[in-house]
Formats: sequence, C-alpha cells, structure tokens
Amino acid sequence: MRRAPLVERWRLGPSRAAGATLRAVTDSQKVQQVWETPSLEEIPVLTKAHVQAMESSDDDLIWVQAGMHHVLLTTVGRRSGTAHKVALPTWRDPDGHRIVVASFAGAPGHPSWYLNLQDRSANPEVRCRIQGGEYWSVPEILDGDDYQRTWDLLCADRAWYNDYQAKTERRIPLVRLPETRR
Repeated sequence: MRRAPLVERWRLGPSRAAGATLRAVTDSQKVQQVWETPSLEEIPVLTKAHVQAMESSDDDLIWVQAGMHHVLLTTVGRRSGTAHKVALPTWRDPDGHRIVVASFAGAPGHPSWYLNLQDRSANPEVRCRIQGGEYWSVPEILDGDDYQRTWDLLCADRAWYNDYQAKTERRIPLVRLPETRR
C-alpha cells in the first residue's frame, strides 16, 4: 500500500485521509488508533509542521487531529533559556483538566519538552495555547494513586499508550495542565 507523504498524513488525519467527513466533537474522548505511529525521526518533523499550523489558524482541522484536541505548549529550555514549542494531544481528566502524555511513542528517554517542564527554575509555569485562547499553567507531574487512576482512565480511551509503555523501561509521565491564570 502506498503511503501519503508524511506531512500530508499528519494534516489530513486518518478520517480525512480515508475520505470520511469530519464529525462533530463529542464529550467522548475514546479514540481508536487507525494510524501508524510515526517513527522517532518523523515526530520532530510532524511537530514542527503542526506548531506552525497551530500558530496560523484556529481551524478544527488543525487543532483536532485524529479526534484529539491539542495544546500548543511553550516551555523554556533548561539549558538554553530559549522558548520551545510543541504540539501535544490532550485528554481531559474527570475534573476537566487537560492531561498531556510524555510518551514520545515509547522511546527510551523522555521528550525534551518534559525534561524542560520538570525544571521548575526554568519553568515555574508554562504557556498553553488552546484553540481560541491561551492560559498559563503551573504543571502538575502526576504520581502515586493520582497517576495510576489517571493512567487507567486515559488508556481506557486511548489504548495505544499501553503499547508505548510496553516498549520502554521508563514510566511514561502524565502532566496535568490546570488553568492557573489567563
């Protein structure tokens, strides 16, 4: 089977690439993985393109990929001191807070955005751009029972995160991004 070019697969998402029409976003967060997970080499390319698109449009086609809402997260580099942006899918916990997953598709190491976010001196709070607005957040790295409860609920909706966890020895971090200030 011939695959669409990388950025085209990202832009269209699985439902658009298959010729289906966009469906209205519902309260359900359950998503079936019908796409091939990008390689670790492809992820930065896709992310760069997605960030550029998110900065130029509030269109659903950009902000809701594969049925998942996204956030444009800005962190400060823990070594460079410069701003870094990453597009991440979000999932809402039972209290309605956005959760992002530092899975990096099950890579052995944590993604850079997470390492930056962990450094509280560089990132006491982070900027979160969402479709139609933005806010500042004091991120919460989940641990203990809160982590396990959230992980179980997340994976009930997005089972592929279990596959990513099985590929790595590290525990995949979950980060809550509460709206601290506008």
